[in-house]
Amino acid sequence: MTTTNHASMLSRAFADVHAKWGWFVGLGLVFIVLGAVAAGNLLLATIVTVYYVSAGMIVAGVMQIVQSLRVKTWRGFLWWMLSGVLYAAAGVVTSMNPLLASVFLTLMLALLTVASGVARLWLGFQARTDHGWGWIVASGVVTAIAGLVFLLGWPVNSLWLLGLVLAIDLVFQGCALVGLGLRFRAA
Repeated sequence: MTTTNHASMLSRAFADVHAKWGWFVGLGLVFIVLGAVAAGNLLLATIVTVYYVSAGMIVAGVMQIVQSLRVKTWRGFLWWMLSGVLYAAAGVVTSMNPLLASVFLTLMLALLTVASGVARLWLGFQARTDHGWGWIVASGVVTAIAGLVFLLGWPVNSLWLLGLVLAIDLVFQGCALVGLGLRFRAA
């Protein structure tokens, strides 16, 4: 592809995005409103989050079962099949009792947050000779402390923590989309 063709393609793509800046802003505003609604009822948002996770587990399990049927000649066919069945079954069980599932998902969130913080601390200290390594360490400290706070509040925080994470994520995604849309408009 020549440089002229590449520049022309980029110009058309940018013009298309520029013309649709309002959709980015509109979608961002919807996300912000959904985040505010989630923040207004953290228990309901937690239950929605658990149903979302369970639906993902069911879909992934079914897809793995289908894939295992496509490779029946492989040596580990039965293990692939069993793994898919168990994954889908876990999704079904999760959807049957979302409050109980939120207890386990919150525990996993807390443990993984602590582990992520510790990993960032380790990476930051490994990079002591690099410029900016302190930011990595600071990020690790904040993340590890957040994970410990999650652990200390467990299992009571299982009723609202996943909903809070969803609400915050929706608001931040919404702000990012609004900012991106306004940037496209100005360009």
